[in-house]
Amino acid sequence: MFKGISGNVLILGLVSFLTDVSSEMIYPLLPLFLTTVLGAGPAFLGLIEGVAESTAAFLKLASGIFSDRVRSRKGLVLAGYTLSSIARPLMAVAAAPVAVLAIRFADRVGKGIRTSPRDALIADSSDPSLRGKSFGFHRAMDHAGALVGPLIATLLLASFVKDIRTVFWLAAIPGLAAVLLIIAKVREAGRVRTSDGSFLSFVPRGDLRRYLLILLLFTLGNSSDAFLLLRAGELGVAPSRIPLLWSFFHLVKMAASTPFGALSDRIGRRGVIVAGWGIYAISYAGFAVAGTEAACWLLFAMYGLYYAMTEGAEKALLVDIAPAEKRGGAFGWYNFAVGAGALPASVLFGFVWERFGREAAFALGGVLAALSALFLCTLVGTTARK
Repeated sequence: MFKGISGNVLILGLVSFLTDVSSEMIYPLLPLFLTTVLGAGPAFLGLIEGVAESTAAFLKLASGIFSDRVRSRKGLVLAGYTLSSIARPLMAVAAAPVAVLAIRFADRVGKGIRTSPRDALIADSSDPSLRGKSFGFHRAMDHAGALVGPLIATLLLASFVKDIRTVFWLAAIPGLAAVLLIIAKVREAGRVRTSDGSFLSFVPRGDLRRYLLILLLFTLGNSSDAFLLLRAGELGVAPSRIPLLWSFFHLVKMAASTPFGALSDRIGRRGVIVAGWGIYAISYAGFAVAGTEAACWLLFAMYGLYYAMTEGAEKALLVDIAPAEKRGGAFGWYNFAVGAGALPASVLFGFVWERFGREAAFALGGVLAALSALFLCTLVGTTARK
């Protein structure tokens, strides 16, 4: 599993694991904390998440472009992780909903600062023949943290602590460990720095532009996974089993991400991505017509495979296409395209579900996935490893 993974990629994977453990100790408890402890309503929760994710999307673009011009990508990565690791546990002292908004905003600012430079640093630190495996490994570690974090929070609340605020404070420990790992172990990688002095002059062209537009099209059909959890409830999954289903979903992603990333190194990126989008379309069709809880578990497994097949390969293909001296900017545009499409995707899905029924909503996602796969095959050349 670790063969060919560079030291930097290994450490950055551990950093993402620890950071996600910290984040996921808090995030699943946040709606309950807001509504029962601070007295906020669902609308305010939506405002918090909308502001947080929009902020992160814009900052990922800016920080990616900026990282091509500065000497140290590590500095930006460290700054982003440090800000999030400091801000996140302050949920424990929040006395009003607006304080949660400010803390969540700071957390997402940190994510926006670090994400694109980190992805570019992973690309800089990876052998070109193992880029898919490197990104797949990183995503696997991220999903492992998303699996472990809620389990730790559940264990703490069930056995050791009774106050949600105490869990928030304890979430600081893995976050601090991640920051210390960056300081001690992450190294700058050799790279070509861009000679272009204007900050926002990098506008994707050619294959890169077409690839990003195709990703945006796919994202418009890829609504929030909260809708799948809502569907799970309709299919008879009891509330007490929803967290277990969610953990199972992350387990599938964790186990399969590295192998499929490595597969893209051997057979080419596009084939793996197109197959993943096909699995996505099939799973969405299944969610539309499923009638039993057993089918729901199978569909969540398939949906986890879609993530595993595409996340690493998509980023590796981006690196294959983008100019070497502008990788940070390319990841900035990539993260911006995905983030910009996420909000309208969920709004559109919810509207179609309410107006025309769930079958139409899931069918829309499947159709956009099929179109995206067609466009990827016909409009984007690939310079994946020969």
